[in-house]
Amino acid sequence: MSLNHDDSQDAPQPKAKGKIATRRVARTLGMQALYQWHMAGQSLNEIEAQFRVDNDFSGVDGAYFHEILVGVATQKTEIDEAIVPCLDRPLEELDPVELAILRLSTWELRNRLDVPYRVVINEGIELAKVFGATDGHKFVNGVLDKLAPTLRAAEVSAHKR
Repeated sequence: MSLNHDDSQDAPQPKAKGKIATRRVARTLGMQALYQWHMAGQSLNEIEAQFRVDNDFSGVDGAYFHEILVGVATQKTEIDEAIVPCLDRPLEELDPVELAILRLSTWELRNRLDVPYRVVINEGIELAKVFGATDGHKFVNGVLDKLAPTLRAAEVSAHKR
């Protein structure tokens, strides 16, 4: 059923679709916050507060946004160590946007088993298409394709059968 009248935003949305959409926005803002953290060196608390003030969080899974920031920050060393073997260049030479996307996606692969690995990869690719360099999405796809079997071996092998 399509709702085309003015109060359509008040209509209840199916939960799965709403959860997917609010998580996608949380990832988008999370990637931007991680980029800012990397570039500006501000504290994540300051960045999170700024993002919550500057953005309308009514359509954002705010808890997931917070989880991304805290998770990536506390596991940065382990995340970077997982990414490095999948790279064709030193981590320091990565585009900062692609690095933020890879860190977020790696955190999800490591910690959010409720999110299928193919969804994690697809979300990373979509972020790179919007925010990354011209062919950045191809690079992100290649790295995550190499990384997924390492972090989600059982899920990847079950999918390939």
